[in-house]
Amino acid sequence: MSDRLSDNFRERVLSLIRQIPYGKVATYGHIAAMAGAPRHARFIGRILQTAGDDSLPWHRVINHRGQISLPRCGPYELQKHLLLAEGVEFDLNDRIDLRRFGWHPQY
Repeated sequence: MSDRLSDNFRERVLSLIRQIPYGKVATYGHIAAMAGAPRHARFIGRILQTAGDDSLPWHRVINHRGQISLPRCGPYELQKHLLLAEGVEFDLNDRIDLRRFGWHPQY
């Protein structure tokens, strides 16, 4: 991605993440697709790592299997705690039902 494209992509991604409603989740791939780059899901994680925005609901972004992608012991537990506090439920395999808790806006 060129610098200009990546700046525009970054801003679209951050804007979309800010729109994820309380109690809902979106996948990295879904955010990338809505931002106009469906094959760039990996960039979403990088953008989140460097966002530096404490008000960004980063914890609402998960992987395509409905799971948290962060390492256990620390970040994983924090993300899970934040999602549970919003009423998001996990099954016995620590998966979230994307049909029930997934954010699917009409774009």
